[in-house]
Amino acid sequence: MTNLSPLQLILLGFLLLVLGFLLPFLMVLQLLESTLLWNFVAYLASFFGLIIGLIGMVTHTRLHRKDKDETE
Repeated sequence: MTNLSPLQLILLGFLLLVLGFLLPFLMVLQLLESTLLWNFVAYLASFFGLIIGLIGMVTHTRLHRKDKDETE
């Protein structure tokens, strides 16, 4: 990623997951037309939100574990 901190990655992943939830929800309420494109966008947002969030959590854990090991 381009110089994003782990917390920014987690936030980006969370926002993508929320988008991946809201799009199908709006389709069920028929506020948004259910098309193949919108379904694909919702799926990709959920998938990449999960992946980016996990990368952010792993990076955050590695950084803090490294700091903890150095203090001991």
